[in-house]
Amino acid sequence: MKPLIIANWKCNPATKKEAEQLFKDIFKVIKKTKKVEVLIAPPFVWLPFLKKAKLCAQNCFWEEKGPYTGEVSPKMLQDIGIEYVIIGHSERRNHFNETDEMINKKLKSALSVGLIPILCVGEKKGENAETVIENQLNKDLEGISEEEKNKIIVAYEPVWAIGTGDSCESCDAERVLKFIKKQYKNRILYGGSVDSKIINNYLNIGYEGALVGGVSLKAEEFVKTIEVI
Repeated sequence: MKPLIIANWKCNPATKKEAEQLFKDIFKVIKKTKKVEVLIAPPFVWLPFLKKAKLCAQNCFWEEKGPYTGEVSPKMLQDIGIEYVIIGHSERRNHFNETDEMINKKLKSALSVGLIPILCVGEKKGENAETVIENQLNKDLEGISEEEKNKIIVAYEPVWAIGTGDSCESCDAERVLKFIKKQYKNRILYGGSVDSKIINNYLNIGYEGALVGGVSLKAEEFVKTIEVI
């Protein structure tokens, strides 16, 4: 299976023109690559304009429709051709107070319409990774069948590494990977200050791709990150 690389643009770029230019600079390379599978995860408003690539939503709500101002449902995403959705990113957990119970409902809703969730888990600075991740997985996946669990991609993102330039040491990342694989057999990605210099470190120890944040907004470096694989 090809490594899966997800470009999480977060709340960027600020204009349609910038988004289209960034996409153009990246797409001319990813459309030719045969070694990796690349997903672009732009803000909701840019999704309809970037249809040439495989797209991933950054979040979703758990209800199909209703009086939920500002929310976007999995059904809406599925209806415009989106196949993947990031759920439980640490920035959603931290800035928007998303709980594991909310994440559980989002996972179930996304799965019900055929979306493939990318579930983010990971510890904060000073926390025990295994304890935090076990707790997150138990709560996030509660009531989800084994068949449905096999459709979920897990992304290990140590919170302290996201956007800081600090990456998880290979030995620690490998330890966490083995821990997750004891209870979870599907695709597992790594995220947290990933760039062209370190991505192969994580692929070589067994991660099956990466969730890339800040670097995905720099076309040249993101392309280089793909090409070194």
